[in-house]
Amino acid sequence: MAPLTVSPGLSALHELLPRAVTWAESQEHSILLQGRPLTTVELSLAMAVEVHRPELIRVSFVERLPMPQDAELARAAHEAGLLGPRMVGLTIGYGIYVVIGHGSSRLLSHECRHVHQYEVAGSIQSFLLQYLDQVIRVGYAAAPFEVDARNWERDWP
Repeated sequence: MAPLTVSPGLSALHELLPRAVTWAESQEHSILLQGRPLTTVELSLAMAVEVHRPELIRVSFVERLPMPQDAELARAAHEAGLLGPRMVGLTIGYGIYVVIGHGSSRLLSHECRHVHQYEVAGSIQSFLLQYLDQVIRVGYAAAPFEVDARNWERDWP
């Protein structure tokens, strides 16, 4: 099997990890302060996808997902397919961004599964290190964390 050819921006993600972690931690903090807790139905959905502490999750509805102010970090995230105009959900720790008009049980279950992955990883830094390794090796769509989250998507009452 031939090695994956990655763009300079994508391969730079590892070098940018400390800045990515700082950005992600600030975004989680913002969501936790401004977002709303899960409803009773959403809590049961989060538990169904194996989130350990669903009561900690907060959801923030936004016009569009935020991009890092750091131009190099923003470019690498966009090139990797992690952030961009077609993305409608983003999970950072216990914080979930959902683009207005795209809230659904399938999206929420996908994002809650990412919360579970953060819980298992133990920290934002540990999750991002694993996630970025996956994206660099096999691409966004085939990254094991993304495949896992898609496999746990649920239509919920």
